[in-house]
Amino acid sequence: MPDKSQTLDDLFAHNRAWSAQMERDRPGFFTSLVKQQTPRYMWIGCSDSRVPANQITGLEPGEVFVHRNVANIVVHSDLNALSAIQFAVEHLKVEHIMVVGHYGCAGVKAALSGARIGLADNWIRHIQDVRDRHHVMLDSLPDEEARVDALCELNVAEQVVNVAVSTVMVDAWARGQKVTIHGWTFGVHDGLLQDLGLSVDGTQPMDAAYKATVQRIRHKWSKPGELVRSVGARSAQPKAESSGQS
Repeated sequence: MPDKSQTLDDLFAHNRAWSAQMERDRPGFFTSLVKQQTPRYMWIGCSDSRVPANQITGLEPGEVFVHRNVANIVVHSDLNALSAIQFAVEHLKVEHIMVVGHYGCAGVKAALSGARIGLADNWIRHIQDVRDRHHVMLDSLPDEEARVDALCELNVAEQVVNVAVSTVMVDAWARGQKVTIHGWTFGVHDGLLQDLGLSVDGTQPMDAAYKATVQRIRHKWSKPGELVRSVGARSAQPKAESSGQS
């Protein structure tokens, strides 16, 4: 068996090497970092280790405020998520909140199949609620891969709504604060972000935007021969070809 202490020592060694390299490449980097964090963005994403917000977006430390949990869920009983959103909105004054799911999410797969994981089943139940709400659409899709990816997108849309109707956002918009919530997905297989076209800023009715997004998701995954154009869309990728998706 590997020596665990040696493995942990490696992490400290890598940290020291990284710190020294940063200081050589960008003198004063850490001094400026200490002063203040003033991010314009908040990222609500999955805890999956393959989805690092800063690297994906090309942002520096201090430029994006991050909250992560299993399958990027926001529910009104989760004081951790709500506290993070409140801090980002009221104290950091972020302008954009991105709810970001990722294709191939294990939590979404478990919710779709009803697989038992353990204590996390209670958390994933929230995604099963989304699955049940859209079961007619999901059952009509051609294969399991399409159903998993469609549920990933539906879950993002649902969580955008949950953020938008939270007391934090209702209060922020009521006092005229400009904050927009966006629904995105990330492709682990190609490294690209995809905008689902659901952005909410408190000035327009949300129901219509949500329903339009659901219809786009349905059309996208049930019409595999048609190209759906959107920001960062996964077009002409090997994975998409194998599933019959454009």
